[in-house]
Amino acid sequence: MCGIIGGIAQRDVAPILLEGLKRMEYRGYDSAGIAVISENQTLERLRMPGKVAALMDLYNKNPITGNIGIAHTRWATHGKPAERNAHPLCSHHQIAVVHNGIIENYAELRHKLKKLGYEFQSETDTEVVAHLLYQHFQEKKNMLEAVRATCAELTGAYALGIMNLDTPHELFAVRHNTPLIIGVGIGEHFFASDHLALLPVTQRLIYLEEGDIAQVERNKLIIYNADNQEVSRTIQQVDSNIDMSSKGRYRHFMLKEIHEQPETLTQTLKEHIIDDHLVPQWLGPLAQDLLPKIKRVHIVACGTSYHAGLVGKYWLEKYMRIACSVEIASEYRYRNPVVESDTLFVAISQSGETADTLAALRLAKSLGYAGSLSICNIPQSTLVRESDLTLLTRAGPEIGVAATKTFTAQLLALLLLVLNLGQSRQALDGEAISDLKKLPVLIRQTLALENQIQSLAKILADKSHAIFLGRGQMYPIALEGALKLKEISYIFCEAYPAGELKHGTLALIDEEMPVIVLAPHNAITEKLMTNVEEVQARGGLIYTFADERLQCPAQFTIKIPAVPEILAPIVYTIPMQLLAYHTAILKGTDVDQPRNLAKSVTVE
Repeated sequence: MCGIIGGIAQRDVAPILLEGLKRMEYRGYDSAGIAVISENQTLERLRMPGKVAALMDLYNKNPITGNIGIAHTRWATHGKPAERNAHPLCSHHQIAVVHNGIIENYAELRHKLKKLGYEFQSETDTEVVAHLLYQHFQEKKNMLEAVRATCAELTGAYALGIMNLDTPHELFAVRHNTPLIIGVGIGEHFFASDHLALLPVTQRLIYLEEGDIAQVERNKLIIYNADNQEVSRTIQQVDSNIDMSSKGRYRHFMLKEIHEQPETLTQTLKEHIIDDHLVPQWLGPLAQDLLPKIKRVHIVACGTSYHAGLVGKYWLEKYMRIACSVEIASEYRYRNPVVESDTLFVAISQSGETADTLAALRLAKSLGYAGSLSICNIPQSTLVRESDLTLLTRAGPEIGVAATKTFTAQLLALLLLVLNLGQSRQALDGEAISDLKKLPVLIRQTLALENQIQSLAKILADKSHAIFLGRGQMYPIALEGALKLKEISYIFCEAYPAGELKHGTLALIDEEMPVIVLAPHNAITEKLMTNVEEVQARGGLIYTFADERLQCPAQFTIKIPAVPEILAPIVYTIPMQLLAYHTAILKGTDVDQPRNLAKSVTVE
């Protein structure tokens, strides 16, 4: 959620910080702000509710300059979007703070500070951090000690960027359960919550570890770990094209990322299949010893990644006869799960920084699993660093808030995991790898149906609700289709296993209810067609995405190329994404940044 950036240099940092905010817009936010220490040693600040563009307009009218500064895009957790609640937040016009996360004990700290005479200008939890820093700095006269003392009082998740008018030669960056990255330049240093924000100024990055405090100066960087010891962290050279943040010829990032899927899936396949053989070593050095021991799999994830996990369950149990359970991370972390022997814990997250998924992984490590594996799109993420094995999706940066290419990449990763587990039992069917190599072509053929899907979107855009139906491994894809449509078009949608219609859902069917059916060719197609006829008999509006070999009773049918059954969930995801996109366009919503949502959910 939201974005932090800060920097200290010989040059004016304000334009760099504003560009960084722009590059982090995809993460989701409702207000933005920037603060610098000017040449005449004053703390200058600009803040605005709304988009970064509004902040840039304000900056152009009232420019502020300085060689040191911090900036932020806020996603509201405490207090509505308003200038008074926008970051940076200050104490006594001296200390400025930007913060990602949630301070869980802020009410107690706020009460204590009020008794000491501090006045609060905002409704945020972050303002207590600014006042605590000021209080401790007055007592200790040392900013590093003030930062340490403040952090010792905080409970929750936080990444902090801190600036003090009395120490204008340094910034502080703090990581506690929320990611933060240092950018190393020549005679300058920056920090940010997302590497994309730093790419215009440096590709040399340090990923702070849990509990780190970084003292950031122009020509010096000192990092202290959670034990207050000075440590050295590896500088990583990030090979990333900064033009990835451009839409290119596409109107929106979401549409660009939908059309990138043949290439992104090809990249993942190339890494894991060489000369028609799987390469389990890519999962990590422990893979060849660990995977043959696995008898069960427990998948934990959130949102779209959870839907991917549900498909993975079908594949594991059907093709490899490996028992699998799938759970939402925010539920898993607050119960007392039973862990059977020889169980592999699998955590799925696009960003690798999803707070609930990270907490679930850390809980799992104490419960006796045989090992842990992360499926993730960010190689340097916390989830990857803390897992025994990793299956990277290689989807590249995804700017649109609604997951598209990262979802299909997660599905492919899960299928590769299934095949790797099968290989360890000599149960791998060579036909599966042959089928996988067809996947990019099948995706391209399905993308070619976009004009037909656009026609269906014109019908759907006038509706206020919809139902998605699927059976077997297509039920999770129905869930994903409903999620995509609701999150970017704001049409209320639900998904159901088609066999559940009789248990309540039929009561919703009438001539105003669109019912979207996923109908690949498989062993339960006839059962599905019976369910479709039940809807038709009650006057429902039926729209099917059906295998080209099938005849379906429907008002509107889009024929999907015939695909191997094992690949159907991946291929049928594509029309769901295009349907959501084109419906949202017709309704005039903000496709790339839907309201109230954030790309990387780094708080509970």
